[in-house]
Amino acid sequence: MKDMTQLIKEQLKQLENDEQVCILYACESGSRAWGFPSKDSDYDVRFIYVRRPEWYLSIFEQRDVIERPINDMLDISGWDLKKTLNLFRKSNPPLLEWLQSPIQYEEKYSVAQQIRELSPLTFSPVSCMYHYLNMARGNYRDYLQGDRVKIKKYFYVLRPILACEWIEQYNEMPPMEFDELVENLLPIGGKLRESIEQLLVRKKAGDELDYERRISPINDYLEERIAYFERITGSMRSPKSNHDEHLDALFRTALREVWG
Repeated sequence: MKDMTQLIKEQLKQLENDEQVCILYACESGSRAWGFPSKDSDYDVRFIYVRRPEWYLSIFEQRDVIERPINDMLDISGWDLKKTLNLFRKSNPPLLEWLQSPIQYEEKYSVAQQIRELSPLTFSPVSCMYHYLNMARGNYRDYLQGDRVKIKKYFYVLRPILACEWIEQYNEMPPMEFDELVENLLPIGGKLRESIEQLLVRKKAGDELDYERRISPINDYLEERIAYFERITGSMRSPKSNHDEHLDALFRTALREVWG
């Protein structure tokens, strides 16, 4: 079987040709980037692209997303640069995660790095914490109630809750890697960390993590922290900032840089 990274790069190149776009940045965005893939985890490739200048000079609204479900193991989708920058203004957490993904397939021109450099100016602790809290709350409600739970879903609640912890402690976008969150936020040797590390070893080894008895130290921690972050997010306020001129300039620079 062809190396998956090579296949992904070939698919991205084919997509550029089919759509007549330039892919500025492409990365892995799912469990592989988070650091806890299973043996059957699929590849979630996300990218940022730009079209030729004349495409933007239209009175009509046009589709600004490209999606390509290649097969059961590979899903590719991306956002137009204009859409990307509008979401960046709102401190969109998935986008901010993409930009710091540890698995990158493509980065051309200076656009992605320029966005990274502006990130501290547009970062909103409130909107990002709401995003992660809602993710944790929904997954906890759907999968981790009762005596027997779908234990692989612990990671999909733990990671966003640890992201909230990171935002509260450091006032910045949390890292993508689950191991880094655990290492920096949970005390060594505690029952909670031991339980998480044991579960992580099993998941990385490819164990079938289906329905099992709930893991009390993890459930107790998650229930307490979800309740805590629900309380504090209600009183948080984002400082107002306006960097629209920077983003307009970045967009125009990208068009010149890519298309001349």
